[in-house]
Amino acid sequence: VGGVIAVISTPVQWKLASLPRALKPDQVQRLLGAVPYGRWPRRSYAIVRCALDMGLRAGEIANLLIGDIDWRAGTVTLKGTKSRRQDILPLPMTTGQALADYLQQERPATPSPALFVRRLDSRDTQITTDAVQKVIHHACRRAGLPDASSHVLRHTLASRLLESGGSLKEVADVLRHRSLETTRIYAKLDTPNLAGVALPWPGSES
Repeated sequence: VGGVIAVISTPVQWKLASLPRALKPDQVQRLLGAVPYGRWPRRSYAIVRCALDMGLRAGEIANLLIGDIDWRAGTVTLKGTKSRRQDILPLPMTTGQALADYLQQERPATPSPALFVRRLDSRDTQITTDAVQKVIHHACRRAGLPDASSHVLRHTLASRLLESGGSLKEVADVLRHRSLETTRIYAKLDTPNLAGVALPWPGSES
């Protein structure tokens, strides 16, 4: 008996045991409502939409160029991504509208090819990865939400896709995972389908 108790008392470290944190629908609305702030409200809103609607990483957002957007085709080309490949993603309408609003109303006239720019020492330069993360951090703070990053917004997109009936393969495609093994952690977010395959606890009546 002592041996059995010792085994049960020892926590098992399952692979992919931790669930990625994702925002709930009401939290997403609070976040979007809190984003337009400061000197660059439209830029901040467009940055958050890129992470929330397209699952872009902070570095990918910072490195976007104006020429990466094909308005006619409704696509965004990512170059030099984490996988070192070139990816072409569909541009959601909400993201496209936010980007167009920023470009038409707020982005300064500058020769810089960067999509998102900032004024530094009287000149406009490409924003940094840290600047993108700060935009998201500040928006969460203004919305009264736990501090979050672009990764949390990626997880939120994955959760939304699964809850709307999407497959793990579709999530992998949107997040640009090269292996389904990387996406498998999101299976734990698909709770309705997991309930149907859950095994009964040993000794229970079910």
